[in-house]
Amino acid sequence: MDKIYIKNLEFIGNHGVFPEEKFLQQKFSISLEMETSTRKAGLGDDLNYSTHYGFVSDDVERIFFSKSFDLIEALAESIAQEILTKYSLIQKVKVLVKKPWAPIKKHFDYVAVEANRSRNKAYLSIGTNIGDLKNNLNDAIERINNLDFTKVTKISSFLETEPFGDIEQNNFLNACLELETLSTPEELLQSLLQIERDMGRVREIKWGPRLIDLDILLFNSDVVEEDNLAIPHPWMCERAFVLDPLSEIAPNVVHPLERKTISTLKRILNK
Repeated sequence: MDKIYIKNLEFIGNHGVFPEEKFLQQKFSISLEMETSTRKAGLGDDLNYSTHYGFVSDDVERIFFSKSFDLIEALAESIAQEILTKYSLIQKVKVLVKKPWAPIKKHFDYVAVEANRSRNKAYLSIGTNIGDLKNNLNDAIERINNLDFTKVTKISSFLETEPFGDIEQNNFLNACLELETLSTPEELLQSLLQIERDMGRVREIKWGPRLIDLDILLFNSDVVEEDNLAIPHPWMCERAFVLDPLSEIAPNVVHPLERKTISTLKRILNK
């Protein structure tokens, strides 16, 4: 991946947790390392295919003076989020905030915080079998698309499927989504659980009827094993109601554990 650098933008400001740091000005230095592709811009000598580092510098300055941050961690986070949200060609950003006049009674060059952030691609399975099924899915999609720093980029067809398990209940309407998000897997999970609660889901019977069900299937090529979260979803390869819609929007995405594409996993399941 190619990179664009902006080194040591210097500003004087009032960032810090101590009272005196709110009125005694200090020097700060901010550097950016932005991963992108410069090939089209380089071959065509055309700024439209690159990221204007002058505009980026202006945005850094605007954020720096937008408020008095207690922590340089928060300043770095705000800058990283702004760049990834505003500049679509930037895939990853490293923000280094140096504070050479930090209130430390020792000899030192500077203290600094480095934040490394990137765009993440996630795939979700969504389903419902209570109430107005199509409206439930559309409502969930809209709520997901309205999450901070998250955008729904692909939506599969809605697929009617028979319920999984032995409990007698109505058929489901299922779909899969592709997301671009700046959230971590855990942050995304908590956001989805909140959407389920807000829409009125009540967890009573395992494999039972549900007003809405939102599951993370894949997150980049990450493998996550936590008490409350497993990625890839442990049962996704066994469920046609997942693989059928997922293969519509991500046929060539590779399952990080099975080492097979989604379309291949679908063919294996349907044999």
